[in-house]
Amino acid sequence: MSVPHPKSADPMAPSGQARRPSPWQGQGPVLAVVALGGALGATARYAASLWWPWRAGGFPWTTFGINLVGCAVIGVFMVVITDVWAAHRLVRPFFGTGVLGGFTTFSTYAVEIQRLVAGGHARTALAYLFATLFGALAAVWLAMTATRRALMWRQR
Repeated sequence: MSVPHPKSADPMAPSGQARRPSPWQGQGPVLAVVALGGALGATARYAASLWWPWRAGGFPWTTFGINLVGCAVIGVFMVVITDVWAAHRLVRPFFGTGVLGGFTTFSTYAVEIQRLVAGGHARTALAYLFATLFGALAAVWLAMTATRRALMWRQR
């Protein structure tokens, strides 16, 4: 017979058995802010796609731009919340996971590559594949570097 740890035993549970906490206990607010942020980010992405529609067979500039902007913003955001500002525990899930996760769209990127290949535009698909990969990495790095330099300049 297993004996529960004294601190985990619930005095109200029958015969001193430990009550398991719900896996959602304490995670409700995180889930809520991720959902809210995701809705805001996805709405912004949808608005961008209406404003700047993609022409089938052409380079998907809208998704490319959205992903690069999102990567640059995450670069700035990560520097600010790790080096400058002691953010509330819900800021990162709301903005990083929610807003930017809903705004950037690497699933659409994959679908657009597939559509370009299927439509006989393999060169455009390949260019898009590598431009997004290297552009996204460069955007994060440049944004982080520029933010750190701006912060150092500001502290002088």
